[in-house]
Amino acid sequence: MSLKLSVIIPCYNEKSTIEEIVAAVKAVGVAWEIIIVDDGSSDGTRDILKQWDNDPMVHVILHDHNQGKGAAVRTGFENAKGEVFLIQDADLEYDPREYPALLKPIEEGRAVVVYGSRFLGGPRKTMFFWNMVANKSLTLLTNILYNCILSDMETCYKVFRAEVVRGLTLRSRRFEFEPEITAKVLKRRYRIYEVPISYNGREWTEGKKIKWTDAPIAAWTLLRYRFTD
Repeated sequence: MSLKLSVIIPCYNEKSTIEEIVAAVKAVGVAWEIIIVDDGSSDGTRDILKQWDNDPMVHVILHDHNQGKGAAVRTGFENAKGEVFLIQDADLEYDPREYPALLKPIEEGRAVVVYGSRFLGGPRKTMFFWNMVANKSLTLLTNILYNCILSDMETCYKVFRAEVVRGLTLRSRRFEFEPEITAKVLKRRYRIYEVPISYNGREWTEGKKIKWTDAPIAAWTLLRYRFTD
């Protein structure tokens, strides 16, 4: 079964990597459309994005100011026209060559939601210890609150049948988007299928944006959406 795949790339100040990640997505040969949502970049990224103005495969959307990753992904969802949505960060931490493995459970009808897990044995660059603790703590909280056995709630690689996303009301604007969409998927009794992926985490000096202060916000988001919608 061949599904039309919409790859959604939220982008903020990624002039050093945006060309390479788009080329990598195209090279895999499974994307039907690529939607880049620039979230108010000020580093010259927008000048680079102009090269795809006449590319029928690439749709560039510009936010007039920075709103956050969640807002950019939501804009991507609203404009995507494919049958399956896949979130791809604009940096080089996640490898598009993983797409076939991520799509296989959906193509075979075994799942409608697939997460790529950095903790299921795939090769990975060593993570910061406290980032790992935060990731695992938030995943544990997710498992307790929503009665599941996820290994990596905060992963970027989240893949959905389009109808799953269109059935959700999403409100988060920043990094709390990850726990919100996970909570709402699980509350609707969709079981998430996980596959192992590789991970090449970047350093703070390379532009890594998520901070320790995002962890308590994510925890509150998980608690909030357990009891409200």
